Amino acid sequence: MSVDQPKVFGVVVNWNGGPGNLDCLAALTAAGVSAERILFVDNGSRDDSLALVRAQFPEAQILVNPTNLGFGAAANQGARLALEQGARFVLFVNNDALVDPRCVDQLVQEAEQRNGAGLLGPRIVQPGEPARLWAVGGMLGLHANLSALMGQGELDGPTWQKTKRVDYVPGCVLLARRECLEQIGLFDEGYFAYTEDLDLGVRGEAGGWENCLVGNARAMHRASSATGGGYNPRRKFLMGLGSVRFLHAHGNLTAWAGFWILDVALLPMVWLLALPRGQGRAVCAKGLGILYGLLGKPLDPGKLEEGQGLFW
Repeated sequence: MSVDQPKVFGVVVNWNGGPGNLDCLAALTAAGVSAERILFVDNGSRDDSLALVRAQFPEAQILVNPTNLGFGAAANQGARLALEQGARFVLFVNNDALVDPRCVDQLVQEAEQRNGAGLLGPRIVQPGEPARLWAVGGMLGLHANLSALMGQGELDGPTWQKTKRVDYVPGCVLLARRECLEQIGLFDEGYFAYTEDLDLGVRGEAGGWENCLVGNARAMHRASSATGGGYNPRRKFLMGLGSVRFLHAHGNLTAWAGFWILDVALLPMVWLLALPRGQGRAVCAKGLGILYGLLGKPLDPGKLEEGQGLFW
């Protein structure tokens, strides 16, 4: 049974998340984050998301944006309000993620034992039984999209339930210490969605803070539901766009070389392999995102709406 966590404020960003928001918020409250300390930021949703949350969680603090500002900007709105209200920790939770009842307690306990830990996250499993991992932290390096989620696809078990330092904490469930955010700042709002967690982790390390996987804490993630789930064009476009921004901010010669090989030169081969799986448009969308980034072309959020972009 989770105890009340007055030190923690939850921030949930929504864009057309539908009833899934209710599951997310119910899990948060069951984990000890009272509704009064949940900042629910709606990013110009056009479905019934907002009405559902207002009806079932009237005590939650609700912020409404008339248009989709992107994840980073909306999450920062909630975080600023949480810090103004005295939060010691800000818990960012994607609206397609469900924290276990003890998850928040376990994250906070680890943070209080490791004063150098600025950003912490649980092991995250995919839906289904037997449980398979979505991530046990993230690592930077010579990978497509500059990084890889550790443990992805592996069966969950005791091997993964350890606490360790990681390169970054995936943003779907991320506990941030107040002092860390005050020192390094919030999410870079130039990332519309995706890659902002990598950037935050790198800035945290540069500021002397640890990125920490708390393996005994658990959450579940129904990945990328806001942008369509899985290997889809919107998600791949934004990842391509974000990769270029990240490299401009943090990339060295090795990182740029790996990017040109893995994310650019191999793109035609990836496209050919993706065609039989019906994923050719997603590969093309990633290429377009990379081009946008390299040319410094601004993103029009309206183009992310269904039927408004070239590939969705």
